[in-house]
Amino acid sequence: MTESQLNAEAIVNEMMRNDAFSQWLGIRIVSVAPGYCQLQMQVRDDMCNGFGIAHGGIAFALSDSCCSFSVNAHGRKSLSVETSINQFKAIQTGDALTCSSREESLGKKLGVFTAEITNADGQRIALFKGIYYRSDKRWFDTEDEPSA
Repeated sequence: MTESQLNAEAIVNEMMRNDAFSQWLGIRIVSVAPGYCQLQMQVRDDMCNGFGIAHGGIAFALSDSCCSFSVNAHGRKSLSVETSINQFKAIQTGDALTCSSREESLGKKLGVFTAEITNADGQRIALFKGIYYRSDKRWFDTEDEPSA
């Protein structure tokens, strides 16, 4: 395993350890690499709104965590500056969701990432886009800047 892969995993594990909301969501890290992340979670009754379906913020939060983990896995502390989501299908209690992020663009100061949520049947539930500010602060002092 490469050093950048080990750093990416250590960063995301550290972020998750300190992320009470993602923990409350029950997010599980499936896979991570610099610029990529895959997460899974199960929708619970206490995540539903008055219509008996998952609150829209659940899909948003899952996607935002996924993209945030992806951009931070490059080693620089990064925060969202603009985000949006399109939701295509209602999420039901008990749905098992998978969210996969993808790096669209990575510059010195900004990164653009997308995430797609699917249910256990492989149906596309939502598409998320985030723009992330990449600070000069590093997660670990020993990291080399990735070439991009």
